[in-house]
Amino acid sequence: MNIAVFASGRGSNFAAIIRAVKKGKIKANLALLVSDNPKAKAIAKAKRAGIKIALVKRENFNDKKGYEDKIIEHLKENNIELIVLAGYMRLVSAEFVAQYKDKIINIHPALLPSFKGAHAIKDAFDYGVKVTGVTVHFVDEKMDHGAIILQKAVMVEEGDSEDSLERKIHKIEHQLYPKAIQLVAEGKLKLQGRKVKILP
Repeated sequence: MNIAVFASGRGSNFAAIIRAVKKGKIKANLALLVSDNPKAKAIAKAKRAGIKIALVKRENFNDKKGYEDKIIEHLKENNIELIVLAGYMRLVSAEFVAQYKDKIINIHPALLPSFKGAHAIKDAFDYGVKVTGVTVHFVDEKMDHGAIILQKAVMVEEGDSEDSLERKIHKIEHQLYPKAIQLVAEGKLKLQGRKVKILP
């Protein structure tokens, strides 16, 4: 299976995926990094790992459709079968999702459906929750809404700061995302409406 990772920033989940592929924990070909940000640290990580890079800047296109069409061109050229969003700071359009139905997954640093959006760790911390966590889900046309593949809880301890909570969440993300990607690669996920069944 050929995988493309979409990343806009540091690429810590991307690095975890690279490590998992090297160790054989993900039995798939990490074929492409797609980024919209020339300053993304993920790009340097892709170069070091010898992974092909498609840098597609939104400002070079008149509209979102032109921008996404260019990305789809790169995906088709590389025969991409699974798209993994890893800190990609743009919402993909309903048209894009339709082209890759049930072939896009995302990781979210909270237990969905709680604390959707770009500031989930801060929002959960400020709300005063005792338990938060990590969710890996399929992407549909709504934000942080698609069917849930895996979730893992993270306890919020008395002495936690937002930073220490973020570190704990990232640690779990780096374990959970490769596991979910491998389940997809092995064809072990069956979608039944909103529910994802994990096959033996």
